[in-house]
Amino acid sequence: MVGHAILRARGPRALAGWDRLIAAGFALGSLCFILGPFPGVVQLVGSGADAVIFFVGSILFTFAASVELRQATLRRGARFGADATWWSAAVQWIGTLLFNLDTYDAMQTGLSSTQEDRLIWTPDLIGSVCFLVSGALAYRVAARGVRQGRGWHMAVINLAGCVLFMVSAVASYVVPDTGSILALAAANWTTSLGAACFLICAVLLWPTHQPVRSKEVPT
Repeated sequence: MVGHAILRARGPRALAGWDRLIAAGFALGSLCFILGPFPGVVQLVGSGADAVIFFVGSILFTFAASVELRQATLRRGARFGADATWWSAAVQWIGTLLFNLDTYDAMQTGLSSTQEDRLIWTPDLIGSVCFLVSGALAYRVAARGVRQGRGWHMAVINLAGCVLFMVSAVASYVVPDTGSILALAAANWTTSLGAACFLICAVLLWPTHQPVRSKEVPT
């Protein structure tokens, strides 16, 4: 979402409809990742329904990331694949696909600790690494210009969310000997906080109406 914001900042006439699709997808997906690990939710809806919340959130992330990658590709044209902004969007998109995989596997029941680490934790970790790389690339692009404005703030907040997701992935490792999560509380809170960062970015990305200034007629 940050990569698209940087493109948008450099091209103020970008189609607002695409911006809204990206912002809405990331916002709704972020809400799912905020809600899923929130205290009391799994007890209220059950582990199966809670896993579905995460899966739906990952699908929404992929939808938004796909639209963003489309825009980054079309806007860059001949610089396809050779621009840090494009790579930020592409790596982020790959990360969302890995989140699709791990959240889908998390809906399965009867998995052993080894299977959980292989089918759920591993793609979650790699997906979080992708998000971190994407966020770092977007931050690097934003840091080249003036460090102010919407694009810069989004780059900082987005990178913070990527770091929190990375912490969550590490903390959610299932210890084979005990079958318990390495740091469950830390994994839950960093997931919610990271998703909250992405939600803020999605809100900042939402197009705002820019009033058209009328030209002065010389008298």
